[in-house]
Amino acid sequence: MPHAESGKTIEEKLAIVLEGLKESTSIAELCRRHGISQATYYNWRDKFFEGGKTALAGNGPGGRPSSEADKAKIAELERVIGQQAVEIQVFKKKLKLF
Repeated sequence: MPHAESGKTIEEKLAIVLEGLKESTSIAELCRRHGISQATYYNWRDKFFEGGKTALAGNGPGGRPSSEADKAKIAELERVIGQQAVEIQVFKKKLKLF
């Protein structure tokens, strides 16, 4: 789905940023071709670099939890899994008694 601000999808933005990084054409020409400003291109490029930096640092997608809310959610899910494991053991023992 296109982004309301630029009318470009995430995939289109990525393709434009990667095309700009190849340096086969000037950024000004690239932006004219795609109907975006150079400021928009550089904003997308910087966000792309920051996302890559975050991923390489192990924070965010594919890495360690990136926020306290994520850590709290993981702790809660681990607690629920542990509780369910205990309940399963109890049920198994009861089944063997009958």
